[in-house]
Amino acid sequence: MMGAQQQRSEVARLLTQIRQEYESAQRGLTDLTSGCSRHAFIASKMKNMGKLHHQLQAIVGDSAIALVADQLYHCSQDE
Repeated sequence: MMGAQQQRSEVARLLTQIRQEYESAQRGLTDLTSGCSRHAFIASKMKNMGKLHHQLQAIVGDSAIALVADQLYHCSQDE
């Protein structure tokens, strides 16, 4: 079982990874590639975000989606 500090560190790591996947997918929308390759790239990033969310949910429970939403909201505010 993880200690409180380890849990906070793991939550922070997962949220950072989620943010990076989201930002990468956003960049994929404006990249010069097109069609199937763009779709596959973005779909891969979204799938990774889903896996990370699942890991986060195992640590913090149902509040994971609120943490993810807050993280993504701040991504849009930083642009």
